[in-house]
Amino acid sequence: MNAFAKPTGALDFDALRPPSPFMGEAHASWRRELRKFVERELAPHVNEWEKAGVLPRDVFRKAGEFGLIGAGFPEAYGGWSEGYDRFMGIVTSEELARLGAGGVSAALMIHGIGLPPILNIGSEEMKARIAPPVLRGEMQISLAITEPSGGSDVAALLTRAERKGDRYVVNGSKMFITGGMTSRYATTAVRTGGPGAGGVSLLLIDLESRGVTRTPLDKQGWWSSDTAALYFDDVEVPAENLIGAENAGFIGIMMNFNGERLGMAAGATASARVCIEEAAAWAQQRRTFGKRLADHQVIRHKIAAMVQRVNASTAYLEHCAWRVSQGETPVADLSLLKVQATETLEFCAREASQILGGAAYLQGSRVERIYREVRVNAIGGGSEEIMRDLAARQLGL
Repeated sequence: MNAFAKPTGALDFDALRPPSPFMGEAHASWRRELRKFVERELAPHVNEWEKAGVLPRDVFRKAGEFGLIGAGFPEAYGGWSEGYDRFMGIVTSEELARLGAGGVSAALMIHGIGLPPILNIGSEEMKARIAPPVLRGEMQISLAITEPSGGSDVAALLTRAERKGDRYVVNGSKMFITGGMTSRYATTAVRTGGPGAGGVSLLLIDLESRGVTRTPLDKQGWWSSDTAALYFDDVEVPAENLIGAENAGFIGIMMNFNGERLGMAAGATASARVCIEEAAAWAQQRRTFGKRLADHQVIRHKIAAMVQRVNASTAYLEHCAWRVSQGETPVADLSLLKVQATETLEFCAREASQILGGAAYLQGSRVERIYREVRVNAIGGGSEEIMRDLAARQLGL
């Protein structure tokens, strides 16, 4: 199949998106320009990067020059934020999702979770030192929270940093770190105090430091993005690399999660829309038993059910984004939104695979790649189980 499906009628990617009362000409303009960049610089190379397991460094620099990496970040550090709102972020997630290769987006945009803690609570010196080269695409920064022993239980992390004079000495490990093999720095959660959330700090660790070992991890999906296990063996970190106050890092981590979940929900919903586009294009050209696949009632019902779920998820997404833009922190809804969006993605990926049949089983199609990425969306950024429990607690249960 072509890089982008071309169904007829109201079943292409754009027509499938319900009109938004929150988006205007500025959003449409950003979508047009970003789409040109994606189709010119990214789409032709997806299969090559999937096989290589990594994006070339010049892709980051091109994305930096275009303004993709700096989108939504302060102008003072080389980004651009005038007119950039939560809905611009949704547009960004949607246009990258059209690739049907979440690994490309994960690699290019990993700074979206690695950099904010520095900009939110880090020192001015650290912001000026780290943010500009990251936003220019000259180096990457990852977020290192998850550990082999704890998973989503952030407050129980074991990696320890002990203050010794003007340095911290770090020992421990991190697991499933996106960009861990290629990032220069990691915003890393460490224990500097007692048990629980009150003993957690954030440290900026140079991953080229002595005592840091990185091990690549092979994955089910996101092949274009490297993932690593990180090991710290008496790694010395300058004390000025403490992000925020000692034993106050948990708030920096929590500030990150809501934005991450909103972005993941936008990407998952858009990927589900890609599945509909691919399935509809295939159903309109494929013939079985003397008629188009789309003329079989069971196929039409499958596609209608997919559209139903995507429309509902899109409405929930935009409602949550609007509330966040008004200064709210609707933790319960953001948690349930992520579940809603990833369940929608799982349903649509399955149904699209059924409609495409053997074509979806062959490597290289958008549906095949998206199907492999269902689990990382459902687990990453907070698993469905954690999200439901967090929402229940927020609701007072």
